[in-house]
Amino acid sequence: MLRYTRKKRYKYIPSQIIVAGFAAIILVGALLLNLPIATNSGESVGFLNALFTSTSAVCVTGLVVVDTGTYWSKFGKLVILILIQVGGLGFMSMATLFSMLIGKKISLRERLIIQESLNQNELEGLVRLTRHILAGTFIIEGIGALLLSFVFVPQMGFLKGVAYGIFHSVSAFCNAGFDIIGNGKSLTPYVDNLIVNIVIISLVICGGIGFTVIMDILKKRKLSRLTLHSKIVLSMSLILISIGFVLFFIFEFNNPDTLGNLSLKGKILAALFQAVTPRTAGFNTIDLASLEDTSKFLTIILMFIGGSPASTAGGIKTSTLAVLAFAVIALVRGREDVEAFNRRISYTAVNKALAVVAIGITLIIFVTMGLSFTHNFEFINVFFESVSAFGTVGLSLGITSELSNIGKILIIFSMFAGRVGALTILIALAARQKKSIVRYPEDKILVG
Repeated sequence: MLRYTRKKRYKYIPSQIIVAGFAAIILVGALLLNLPIATNSGESVGFLNALFTSTSAVCVTGLVVVDTGTYWSKFGKLVILILIQVGGLGFMSMATLFSMLIGKKISLRERLIIQESLNQNELEGLVRLTRHILAGTFIIEGIGALLLSFVFVPQMGFLKGVAYGIFHSVSAFCNAGFDIIGNGKSLTPYVDNLIVNIVIISLVICGGIGFTVIMDILKKRKLSRLTLHSKIVLSMSLILISIGFVLFFIFEFNNPDTLGNLSLKGKILAALFQAVTPRTAGFNTIDLASLEDTSKFLTIILMFIGGSPASTAGGIKTSTLAVLAFAVIALVRGREDVEAFNRRISYTAVNKALAVVAIGITLIIFVTMGLSFTHNFEFINVFFESVSAFGTVGLSLGITSELSNIGKILIIFSMFAGRVGALTILIALAARQKKSIVRYPEDKILVG
């Protein structure tokens, strides 16, 4: 009996538990948002719309079928805020927090799940890392809320201004993109507000580079002493933000519907904000539908790349792109080893990066074709929406509220796969993971 109990208890692998955990939180959130008390009108939003909103919040995406600021009641907004926080930190981090509060010890099984959810290579120090992540998150979000309150309180009064500061700080750090400004404005009223732009950008970057990178920076304090992962993440983030800023500034400089009528300060802030927000943040300070097609395509590329591993961001991740880039460089130079910053990258990492990109592209193709077949939207709008959902970004060209039930289901699936990780879902669906005991002879194949 004891042997049977142990077998039943440990028959699920960590990937399966993570997928099931996120799904359970989404379902609970949908049930709460489906209650009449969650809306200002006192009428139920409908289960599918509630499920869509819950998925978007837990998967820190930001795509919405109803306006967050005007449609939901205070209870509904509170539920969304909690779902964002749980989704951003990961349900295992929140479970660890609860366990620590009640004095429960973290078992080996739970440590394995934490290891998988935080994308760590070692079991040692996981509980301590989780504790630091939780503390660091609440401190950063608290500072962000305080700074944003200096803008919101004079406009809205003390209580409402503080509430707005907290909501948008949590949403920004978790890269969720939800706003409660109302009427689909997002942060457009603050396009040239220095405090709002700098605070939101800083929160998005801190949440998007990953908890392990932040802890590494605080611990090492010197760039030369950082781990290879941290160096790659910081380098890629700086490169992508810089390139995005310069290109958006050039592409939209004379566009009267975006940057054209802004002051030089406004143009710089708007271009920088637009370079950062596709990294899965989901806020916008300019009308995205009025962007030039080149800017829309650039946004799609940035959304697909996303943020970094072990962060609140989605996408294929900056380190994945970097690993593939280094692999191409090694191939072009005729080197056997993939190298970066005087370190060798294993081919296991290269193969995993290839798998992540291939699965991501396949999923986006599938969702884009499904939306194109069932809707009459322009292709660029559909493509934009699909990548935004997969990258858990939340930016839209205005078609989310017009999606049919089939379209909503497709986007829900894409958001879930983008947040949990398509590769994680595939591993979770596999009944058993066994190493092959047969190794076939090598043969040649023409490539390229």
